[in-house]
Amino acid sequence: MGVGDIAGLIAAIAFAVLAGFMIYPLIRLGKLFDQIAETVRESGEHAIPALDEGVTTVKQVNKSLEDVNRISAAASATANNVGALTDLYGSFLGKPVIKIVSAGYALKSTAQSFLAKRTTGNAAKGE
Repeated sequence: MGVGDIAGLIAAIAFAVLAGFMIYPLIRLGKLFDQIAETVRESGEHAIPALDEGVTTVKQVNKSLEDVNRISAAASATANNVGALTDLYGSFLGKPVIKIVSAGYALKSTAQSFLAKRTTGNAAKGE
């Protein structure tokens, strides 16, 4: 065997020893990747039900908001109807009632004034 063959043999042995030292970290790295894959799988299994519950919650909130919208629309319509009824009452009943009451007050004032003058006139005549 020549010097080149011996150098090649030493290089091959050194490479085999180096490969032997690298096997242990590579095996550990493989186990780490397996654990990461398992963790990701478990996370996915737990995330899907959580997402489903989130979707259900959002649907229920949307349904509640639709109910609130219907209630507020009904309340708005009721307020508009009450306003219209108040305007109707004011125009048809309010003005005539005010006129009747003011006419009654004028009649009362006139009658009191007339009676006061008549009583004063009779008192002056000595009756």
